Amino acid sequence: MRVSVIGGGSTSEHAEEIAVEVGRRLAQRGHTVVCGGLGGVMEAVCRGAKDGGGTTIGILPSEHRTDANEYIDVPIATGLRHARNALVVMNGDAVIAIDGAGGTLSEIGFGHVFDRPIAGLETHDIDGLDGFQTCSTPEEAVAYVEQERRS
Repeated sequence: MRVSVIGGGSTSEHAEEIAVEVGRRLAQRGHTVVCGGLGGVMEAVCRGAKDGGGTTIGILPSEHRTDANEYIDVPIATGLRHARNALVVMNGDAVIAIDGAGGTLSEIGFGHVFDRPIAGLETHDIDGLDGFQTCSTPEEAVAYVEQERRS
């Protein structure tokens, strides 16, 4: 399964640690990581996925594949800036949100629109959004998206 991991382009050390662990767990379970391809949570999740032997796809906001972080296997240049957020989510079967600000919130919204299960780790508090589950650990987030995709 492809899992879109969304989050801040700049973030705390704690959120980066969470993202690395999410990436590692996803890769170890055979999933491909899709993200925005830049820094912060995106780079950390890709670093974890590569540590776990996985594959990463970066949907970039710019027109240049070379803008991707060093852990991206498949960079996709769009030239769409923030409008690429829809493509990040659309290209995953599920979503894990870590930290983040307005861009991450828009991606959570697209996750809902595209009917993707969404696990949230230390991100926006969205009570009552169907398909959104606040999780406490990377393990719980990965288990949630796996279970919801089987349902």
